[in-house]
Amino acid sequence: MLLRWLAGVAVALTFSTAASAQDKAQQGKAEPVTLQARDGVSVSALLYEATQPKAVILLFHQAGSSKAEYATIAPRLVASGYTALAIDQRSGGSLFGPNETASRLGRSATYEDAKPDLVAALDWAASRHLPIVLWGSSYSAALVFEVAAEHAKQVAAVMAFSPGEYLGKSGAVAQAAAQVRVPVYVTSSSDADEVSAARKILAASPAGSKTQFAPKFGVHGSSTLIAARDPKGAAENWDHVLAFLATLPKPPG
Repeated sequence: MLLRWLAGVAVALTFSTAASAQDKAQQGKAEPVTLQARDGVSVSALLYEATQPKAVILLFHQAGSSKAEYATIAPRLVASGYTALAIDQRSGGSLFGPNETASRLGRSATYEDAKPDLVAALDWAASRHLPIVLWGSSYSAALVFEVAAEHAKQVAAVMAFSPGEYLGKSGAVAQAAAQVRVPVYVTSSSDADEVSAARKILAASPAGSKTQFAPKFGVHGSSTLIAARDPKGAAENWDHVLAFLATLPKPPG
């Protein structure tokens, strides 16, 4: 009887270990998703699911880029307990890989034209009933402030990598930041002008929790976290990003 019980325990442990390994293998695996912007444009995206996620992080790329900008970043976020969605904005290109949204659009689009794509990602994330973090890179680091200001009740935090006054109206980003009260994290390359631009935008926000990291070694946009592009600074930059995320409120339950 004892031997039969021990055999049953062994089988259960083996099954549990196999299931755990399968769960880990699935984490960080990208799943194609198509979003619908409110103006009818189809937006291509990749979903990286975490088990029991602490939040959903919406990843927006820089000019001339695509969701492939986050091919190495999103899995690292998943490993830290965050579900991530990286989208192809209609203003983009093939800097890191093909941009399906821009290709389908068949015409050029301005930075401001891409805002509905960010809102489409926010609409998608709302159904997850988790804290939502907006993450922007370069021009999208400007747009995330506008989206956060216009959808304040849905956004839990803003993370802006190399934000600047990249939009058509002078001072538009700082004006939007002045309406953002959720926790804000900004960083940039180590270039003095980029650091200063980020500081001015952050200063405009009345948020109680505001963080700026000016790296000793950093490059433009979210690439500051990619070791192949920022070999001297990526590791330290990641430390600061994860430290900020760890301060955000956890979902209930």
